[in-house]
Amino acid sequence: MNRRAIRGIAIVAALATALAGIAAGTAAAADASGVTVRGSVHQASIIGATPGTAVVLRRNGKELQHGTADVNGGFLFRNQPAGKGYAISSTNGGKDTTSTTFRVLGTANPPRSFYAKQRLPVTNLSSTSGYGYLRTRDGTTLSVQVVLPGPPDKGPYPSVVEYSGYDPSSPSTSQPQYKLVMPALGYAWIGVNIRGTGCSGGAFNFFENLQSLDGYDAIETVAAQPWSNGRVGMVGISYAGISQLFVARTRPPHLTAITPVSVIDDTWRGTLYPGGIYNNGFAKGWANDRMQQNKWPNPDAPKWVQTRISNGDTTCANNMKLRGQNVDLLAQITKHPYTTNFEKDFRYDLPQGAKSLAPAYFVNRINVPVFLAGAWQDEQTGPHWANMINHFSKKIVLRVDGQNGVHTEQLDPNVLRDTLEFLDLYVAKRVPHIPASVRSVVPALWAQITGIPGMQLPPDRFDPSMSYAQARAKYQAEKPVKILWEVGAAPGTPPGALLPAAQTRYRAWPIPSTTATAYYFGPRGSLTRTAPPSHGTDSYRPDPAARPATSYTGSSDGIWKATPDYNWAPEQDGSSLSYITPPLARATTMAGTGSVDLWISSTARDSDVQATLSEVRPDGTERYVQSGWLRLSHRKLDKKRSTELNPYHSDSKSDVAPMPSGRYVLARLALFPFAYQFRAGSRIRLTIDAPGGNRPLWKFDTFATQGTVTNRVEWGRGGASRVVLPVLATGPALPSVPAPCPSIRAEPCREYVAPRGQE
Repeated sequence: MNRRAIRGIAIVAALATALAGIAAGTAAAADASGVTVRGSVHQASIIGATPGTAVVLRRNGKELQHGTADVNGGFLFRNQPAGKGYAISSTNGGKDTTSTTFRVLGTANPPRSFYAKQRLPVTNLSSTSGYGYLRTRDGTTLSVQVVLPGPPDKGPYPSVVEYSGYDPSSPSTSQPQYKLVMPALGYAWIGVNIRGTGCSGGAFNFFENLQSLDGYDAIETVAAQPWSNGRVGMVGISYAGISQLFVARTRPPHLTAITPVSVIDDTWRGTLYPGGIYNNGFAKGWANDRMQQNKWPNPDAPKWVQTRISNGDTTCANNMKLRGQNVDLLAQITKHPYTTNFEKDFRYDLPQGAKSLAPAYFVNRINVPVFLAGAWQDEQTGPHWANMINHFSKKIVLRVDGQNGVHTEQLDPNVLRDTLEFLDLYVAKRVPHIPASVRSVVPALWAQITGIPGMQLPPDRFDPSMSYAQARAKYQAEKPVKILWEVGAAPGTPPGALLPAAQTRYRAWPIPSTTATAYYFGPRGSLTRTAPPSHGTDSYRPDPAARPATSYTGSSDGIWKATPDYNWAPEQDGSSLSYITPPLARATTMAGTGSVDLWISSTARDSDVQATLSEVRPDGTERYVQSGWLRLSHRKLDKKRSTELNPYHSDSKSDVAPMPSGRYVLARLALFPFAYQFRAGSRIRLTIDAPGGNRPLWKFDTFATQGTVTNRVEWGRGGASRVVLPVLATGPALPSVPAPCPSIRAEPCREYVAPRGQE
């Protein structure tokens, strides 16, 4: 989601009524003062008011809201019911002015004629590319860049839209991986900036409903272009991947497939507040970047935006006038530490509160084929994305690639080939084929990411003599979930190369053959398949200062290199607990989520817990596998959504409870999704400590204990603390000797340091 990561409804009853409603909702000039008002979807805005003066929204003469025009002369009124009779009053030059009346829109979609009237420029940058603006249903214009695979009159072409708040519409700095590749494959590529970003108008709020409806309008406008064959897909990684899920739920009629990669399933639980603990590392930094990049006036605004305005782009300049109304994301983050509904100002924008920002709750509405991919150790968006796989409708074609690795892993040779294959089948509707021209270009992308030259796309999988129907039938007969194992450790390749050591396929996720396998805590840090007959407790003093806050301190793109310089610091005696199995008699493969079931007490009213799964190998090294987190006051489970392998917490304010004094409680903590094979002779280790030290970019706003808090974990009869892990009946055919350190991407190694008493 980092900018650098990408460089990493009802139908209106009658046509006449719909056209009148759209027109009335777009804009109405008040008088010669230059004040403009506009009705939007459950919103109304004014621009051109005198900065600092009062503005008032009325409906049929009754005052509804009031505010103060910002430094740009703008103000946005949110949370308004649909209907007509609205007007805005303002003071300009000492004179009160009231606009003519206008309509506030509901969520009804415009007629197709609204889109058919628009024409996107396609030749003002080159003979096959153009920059311009797309008009949405409320009259807001979004900045757009179009790159065609050939002359406009040689179409029509299948199209793909990349939609985000970074720079997709920039003629000079848009994300290159899809902009370069898709036209070479015969697709029209269209980059669209979300409202309130780039040169797009309107105000920005994180994935509000209006933003999804804008995406609907973008898809339908592209489909109506004379160079489009009417089949439109979506592409993009991270921000441009997440946006696809939100747009697809609105069901644009001409959207034919989406390919979201490196995404989230739940903004709150997956990235922002994992386990109820604020991620004040990446999540906070990303929110701050969005605020800084998109405000206006702003010397740090994207250079391409500044250049367009200085070169006379009056549309871009006018679109800055509502930027002062962009929502303060940092204020919203700190204001909502629970998954309860947001304040009334967002009743229409985010009608289900935090659930409105959790694709897992609405992906079942998506009715087009979906290709989904992600990494178990993604340092930005995290690995929680896999928890929504089984929420998609069973009626659609769904394909999933999961692998170890970092945020940019979804651009690697195997996943990129799979993405292009999917688009050929469901957007272009042809037998998948990657031409030599594309194969010769993309290795430079991987060399830039990893520093390793020469990596190639895998060969095409379909015989060119096949018919399209035969190719699609073959594809749909395959098991839909693919796991790439030990990416970075493929035999015969340099350590850290973007290639897996093995691949396997499954019918679903969670994998049907998974066995929930318990390992119980015991005396002297033992971890065994049966609960110990004795009873005891272990104590530790959680201290986030005992280790570095992160496991990496270099540049954000340095983490994508072949073998980053991790600093995965060892655990400290006294501030952690460690439980470890005897050497495994045979290789044990796991894939899924895990549950750390702690009978725990604390001398504090609340405490934060981190659990880390790792492999201790016969050579004395230890490799990171996965982590999970829990603020103990958030231990209340949602019993309907929780399983033996995946505890799911309500995280609502009403369910938060302090730790009882002197008493043990059961607190179940979820290990985030992963896939890993523990080799014969290795040992499985589980470590309990304060949050931090295991992630490259995630930090945690955890309790600063200074070592004065004591947590106790109970094991044995009456308090069987344990970890439950997702063991597969069979695993991939990997080398019997564990991969060298370093090699496996995003799974750093360190020398194993045994805690006192476990030497």
